[in-house]
Amino acid sequence: MKNKPYIALFISVVSVSFAAILITLCEADALSKAFYRLFFTVLLILPFVILRQKTRYELKNLQSKEFIIMVGIGVILAAHFAFWITSLDYTSISSSVILVTAHPILVGPISHYFLKERLSFLNTIGISLSVFGVIILIMGNKGLGLRTIDTVEGNVLAILGGVMAGLYILGGRKLRKTVSVTSYAFVVYSVAAAVLLILCLYFKTELVNISLHDFQLLLLMAIVSGLLGHTLYNWSLEHIRASLASVALLGEPLGSTLLAIAIPQINQIPSQYTILGGAIILTGIYLTAKKKPEGISF
Repeated sequence: MKNKPYIALFISVVSVSFAAILITLCEADALSKAFYRLFFTVLLILPFVILRQKTRYELKNLQSKEFIIMVGIGVILAAHFAFWITSLDYTSISSSVILVTAHPILVGPISHYFLKERLSFLNTIGISLSVFGVIILIMGNKGLGLRTIDTVEGNVLAILGGVMAGLYILGGRKLRKTVSVTSYAFVVYSVAAAVLLILCLYFKTELVNISLHDFQLLLLMAIVSGLLGHTLYNWSLEHIRASLASVALLGEPLGSTLLAIAIPQINQIPSQYTILGGAIILTGIYLTAKKKPEGISF
């Protein structure tokens, strides 16, 4: 079925739209939320690894180069979650998710030079537009002071999370052509969870005395945003362009923002600078990932 990758991509975008909501509702420390989200996702994938002989065989016979790259991607994924989830403690859901989704600004140029997915003039305009939108969002909210929950620190953390997300997507795009989604997800998520556990222990983050309600939210994150979100997204990377996969995630900030407004426990209304800057960023991202007309490239 030719549409399967696009259906999977749609489900993954809807699923990840709930991530920031569940993270905000959970009261545990940011690093412990990041660790348990990935740890529970690994536990959910583990039965498929144990029961599928093909997956076990593939894991045993991974080339050392492939394994090393996946370890590197796992470290990057851990950094993505550490930066992004922490940013939600310091800035609004809408600003955080918009900025973390701005990774096509990075993906586009790197894909141009290393994956031979050439940027058109329109793509370049999109990158410039997105950078302009980021400046409006950050500097505008900075001037609002106490009238917004956005802080420069929170927005910078979200941007760093977005940089890590861009590198994660690029790495996944390359490896998913040769490694199955189950093996890829199991190794990458396991490494990311291990890195986050080390960070939790180093910073003495609380891992035990977490409420049952928070554990339920963390498990829900793993099922909805982890399995249905990231894992389906990783599967789709095998069949679609990296730039298309990246721009599809434009649905996440829109969905997350609407949910943050609608849910009474959160009730976050984005500022005018978040709306204006976010609209410019999303427009720029769309242009950045738009497929170039034939024969036009740099």
